[in-house]
Amino acid sequence: MVDLEAAIGFVVAHGDAVERARLSWLRNGTPVPPELLETAEVGQSPDGGWPATWGGEVASVDATCFRLSELDDLGALGRPAARRALDWLASRQQADGGWDEDLSLTGSAPEWARPGDPEAKLFLTANAGFWLTVAGLDARASGPLDHRVGGAYAGVVQAAAQSIVARLRPDGGWPSFLAAGWLSAAVLHRQDMFQESARIQVVLAERMSAMSPGDVAWLAATLRRVGIDLHDWIMVRALRRLAETQRSDGGWESDDGHQFDVHATLSAIRACRPAAAGAAPQPG
Repeated sequence: MVDLEAAIGFVVAHGDAVERARLSWLRNGTPVPPELLETAEVGQSPDGGWPATWGGEVASVDATCFRLSELDDLGALGRPAARRALDWLASRQQADGGWDEDLSLTGSAPEWARPGDPEAKLFLTANAGFWLTVAGLDARASGPLDHRVGGAYAGVVQAAAQSIVARLRPDGGWPSFLAAGWLSAAVLHRQDMFQESARIQVVLAERMSAMSPGDVAWLAATLRRVGIDLHDWIMVRALRRLAETQRSDGGWESDDGHQFDVHATLSAIRACRPAAAGAAPQPG
């Protein structure tokens, strides 16, 4: 079994103030001090997204989704900064239901966010669709994110799901990066496209033994966030894999370098924690 106490100890020992606040919110729903929330929100562009680089002028879909994942662990999706970011994501949806990065980012974007690349577009569509799905779930649980009828982004997410399904292969595979699989499965699960989501999950399960610890943590946290139960078959497999790959210091290794090991460990904690702490946004 995953040693949650050891994982918590790793974050306490190695995390910065924001990461420790994320841990407290995930464990107990402890309110985060305003100054830490403002630190986590810093650098937002006037249009609502976040640039991929410090001081950048053009907001990035990929960078904005990553920042939303951090704010979610702080219970901050209901604050004005996250609301603007979610609105910005919705406004960036293309006519076919997908997302793509701004062409001006062509020279600097990583391969999974390269403008005009079909594989990157599917990943970005699944990622943006996931966060707008999460916003809709929180709106139902805690009241709407704004005063519009329905609370937020139902039509946007439905179009994203249709865009994803149009790209799936008959065997459940997808022509994109690995993470697009679990993000797509989460979006389709919440759209009641259970057969399509299940086909993706079968492919993910077949690949899980070869996945890195950071990827398994991300997969499990993503599926858990949209309500897939800890006892569901794919979650059981994911938690078994996390137990196999947890280090003796309590943490998990990130694919992005050791400076992101705390982030990977927080994802594992989100996936494994027994209670649903941290699911609802803080008031702004």
